[in-house]
Amino acid sequence: MRWLYWTMTALRAGLAAAAITALALAQEKVSFPTQDGGVIYADMYGKGDRAVVLAHGGRFQKDGWGPQARALAAAGFRVLAIDFRGEGKSRGGAQADPEEGRQFDVLGAVHYLRKTGAKNVSVVGASMGGDYAADAAEVEPAAIDRLVLLGAGAYTALTKMKGPKLFILARDDVGDDGPRLPKIRAQYLKALDPKELIVVEGSAHAQFLFETDQGERVMREILRFLSSGPV
Repeated sequence: MRWLYWTMTALRAGLAAAAITALALAQEKVSFPTQDGGVIYADMYGKGDRAVVLAHGGRFQKDGWGPQARALAAAGFRVLAIDFRGEGKSRGGAQADPEEGRQFDVLGAVHYLRKTGAKNVSVVGASMGGDYAADAAEVEPAAIDRLVLLGAGAYTALTKMKGPKLFILARDDVGDDGPRLPKIRAQYLKALDPKELIVVEGSAHAQFLFETDQGERVMREILRFLSSGPV
């Protein structure tokens, strides 16, 4: 009967480990205020004092980050995927334009994570979300520890934020006003060090990269960058 005892012990240990993993990857609905009177709704994944805000692109909402959020949570990060004001249940303050002030949505997420125990907060912004994240980093340069701009960063020179920055985009990514790479590279060159620019093959834009054969590499580079040593 000894073999049965050890089998049951191993089974219980395996179930306990699976339960812990499932708990870490579980999705929790949260909301928090912004400094201009808005209320932002978000999905929380994982546990821990290292946190990441995921800021979606214009053709996505917070649930579009599901696979990436779970990968980050599995790597030990607490992850907050937000809906920008004007998306889902999220709303802004008293501005006439419902989308005005979205940089405060990013900052609200960062401050919420710090108030709930995060010691280190990074932001991954895709396309539109990356542009608002860059704006947030310039409004409060010390708020964000690390910044990832995925197919974004063409409009704001990061001349105040001192933390590490990672720009990632596809070589042939083209927007309404032409190729994105030259514009993003120009802003990358203006940004304060430390910084990295990674150009992958293909033409997929921002979060759509995860649906291509470059998706694994993009996720791997993001995890490497966010898991690097102290800022």
